[in-house]
Amino acid sequence: MTYQEAMDYFNTRYAFGSKPGLERIKILTEFLGNPQKDLKYVHIAGTNGKGSTSSFVFHMLKEQGLKVGLFTSPYIQRFSERIKVNDCEISQEDIARIITEIRRLSEMMEEKPTWFEILTAMAFVYFKEKACDIVVLEVGLGGELDSTNIIDCSEASVITTINYDHMEILGNTLEEIASKKAGIIKPGGKVVVYPQQVGVTDVIRNKCLRENATLVLVEESDINLKSYSLNSQIFDYKDLHNLEIRMLGTHQIYNASVALEAVLNLKDTYPISEEKIRQGLYKTFWPGRLEVLSKEPLFLLDGAHNAQGALTLLENIKALCPGKKFTFIVGVLAHKDYESMLKPFLPIAEEFITINPEPEGRGMDAEKLAEYLRGLNAKAREMPGPEVAIDEVMGSKKYICAFGSLYYIGRVRDYFGL
Repeated sequence: MTYQEAMDYFNTRYAFGSKPGLERIKILTEFLGNPQKDLKYVHIAGTNGKGSTSSFVFHMLKEQGLKVGLFTSPYIQRFSERIKVNDCEISQEDIARIITEIRRLSEMMEEKPTWFEILTAMAFVYFKEKACDIVVLEVGLGGELDSTNIIDCSEASVITTINYDHMEILGNTLEEIASKKAGIIKPGGKVVVYPQQVGVTDVIRNKCLRENATLVLVEESDINLKSYSLNSQIFDYKDLHNLEIRMLGTHQIYNASVALEAVLNLKDTYPISEEKIRQGLYKTFWPGRLEVLSKEPLFLLDGAHNAQGALTLLENIKALCPGKKFTFIVGVLAHKDYESMLKPFLPIAEEFITINPEPEGRGMDAEKLAEYLRGLNAKAREMPGPEVAIDEVMGSKKYICAFGSLYYIGRVRDYFGL
């Protein structure tokens, strides 16, 4: 297959959706020679912050001189972003070659693999071929039945913040959701956890006890934010002082601390230098996470796509720009709880511009979303896409923020030539 043929096949499988469970990925990886068994992992699950935390871990380990694989989702601008080794994304030739083999093998399967299982299997094959020293493996959905959980063990299991999302699959309470996320905890493993609500922490602690795993809870009291601006943040974590990151938002201080704790817990296996840790933290970047695209006018871009992510965004906007009113460009998927996401922004919203975040029918109709906001006495209007919306606001507004779905963030970054 050519690259385009491989992508056409992949997109055909995408149309069938996702199905939780490890049966298909187990068969597929066995056909491929179980490449996942020859690798070491930092496995990362959670509701929000998985991508940022994965990037922090990846950069800190890469700075140590290790060959590090990174598996993340979704992509922002290029399909190949999902799979990379150090600074190199997987090539189109490698994608075509590996998917060709996966398609041949999947024909022998009674139940065909899902698109995410194909993606996960491709990553395992690629990382083994590249002889990675370690792989930073981000969970796709949940944890326990996610295809990444086919791995036997991990050097560290990391659980970022847990909140309500994908309840139709993961459960209706935080404890139920936490139980699914905690499924990545392995017998005798090390587990690093973001500060959580008490009930969530209890679920994770009990899972660790059952698996005889070592639990490390990152505590708010261990973190001291010293300064922040639109350029960077400086903080202390335990005895490490004046750590600097360019990722903005207080939640990124916590994500960085969780990632730092995970890396420190690898000292028995890998040579870990404090100097390289500092360099890795500073170099970490993750697109569309409170990203400053312009300062004149100020244009912020954020991938907040659920209620917790939106509240975190709101808190950070208030801290960075106290007392300012914003124009919000918003697009959400139809199944999201858009009311909980958008209502908190009403007091600081000068205007909402609604768009459809993606063209495949899963986005909420921009006109319907604008009507909902007008029903709350907010100024709102719909536009056909983010590019038109940006053209409209860049010449006249001082404070702009685009958020609501990861699916259109790539188009916004494209607009700015990033």
